[in-house]
Amino acid sequence: MKRMTSLIACFALAFSLAAHSGEKVTLKLAHHGVAGEIFTIFCDRFAERVSKETDGVVVINNFGNGQLGNVNEMLSGVQVGFIDIGLHDHASLAPFVPEMAVFNAPYIYKDAISFMKVVDPYASPVMQKLNQRLTKDGGMRVIGNCYRGARNISCKFPVYSPADLKGQKMRGVPLPVWTTMINGIGAIPTPMDFAEVPTALSTGVIVAQENPLNNIYTSKVYEVSPYISITEHMQSAQVIFINENNWQSIPAERRAVIERILRELAVESIQWEKDSSAELIKNLKANGAAIITAADGLKVEEFRESVLKQVNKDFPEWREIIAEIQAMQGL
Repeated sequence: MKRMTSLIACFALAFSLAAHSGEKVTLKLAHHGVAGEIFTIFCDRFAERVSKETDGVVVINNFGNGQLGNVNEMLSGVQVGFIDIGLHDHASLAPFVPEMAVFNAPYIYKDAISFMKVVDPYASPVMQKLNQRLTKDGGMRVIGNCYRGARNISCKFPVYSPADLKGQKMRGVPLPVWTTMINGIGAIPTPMDFAEVPTALSTGVIVAQENPLNNIYTSKVYEVSPYISITEHMQSAQVIFINENNWQSIPAERRAVIERILRELAVESIQWEKDSSAELIKNLKANGAAIITAADGLKVEEFRESVLKQVNKDFPEWREIIAEIQAMQGL
């Protein structure tokens, strides 16, 4: 442990000296997006703009599709500073600040704009309070968000209500809030990394999964789960977090540029998703997927009531913070 601590200290010192000497600072960014997905596009544009607007002083190298490891490996890499920046769901930061998972709670947001205001690290009192704890307890800092869209269920057979999934195995992100959400639906939670999902659906290990439409389409998961129920049970974003020591080692004026770019891209990502939704549904239908909405008999309120009941049961400690989040939206 002492050896590891020394290595981390040396790494941080070397990074700091390079940053403050005016030399080029190179940052490693890890995410799990595939080509064409919104947050892959986000990361590419982020890297391009940072390089251009810092005159090449700050360079971001993107490692997508899980090249630098699974979620836990990404988190530990960012925490010690061997990976500078990570992107994942807010709930992945819960091992350091348990309440971070509340941002992934289902059915607590009015719409995408409200959601992104709640998770904004520069303007949201809720996020700022939790971010201070993440910096202190986890050695990381939230610096941005990329909107991905609302999450929906795709299944091997039509799903109209929670009763249709009762006792069926459904993939969830391997985080507790997903287990709660799937239990609330009545399905059997089957946590796994997303890379395993197409095979698990093909072989019958699971019958259903849930993701934003963009991910369902770009990953072609609709080929093995062609019935898509528009439940919109969660608002989805990828939170951008950075090792705190490495962040502070970047000169303040460069950090300000990065922050501005991230805030602008956060707003743009909402529009990207909005612009792409109709086209995604069109493309999914053209490729044989069936879209099930309330007009087709989807019982969204049954999902909402069942899932929120489970959330209240499993996370009674969230009631106050959920109330604060909903008050921010005028709910």
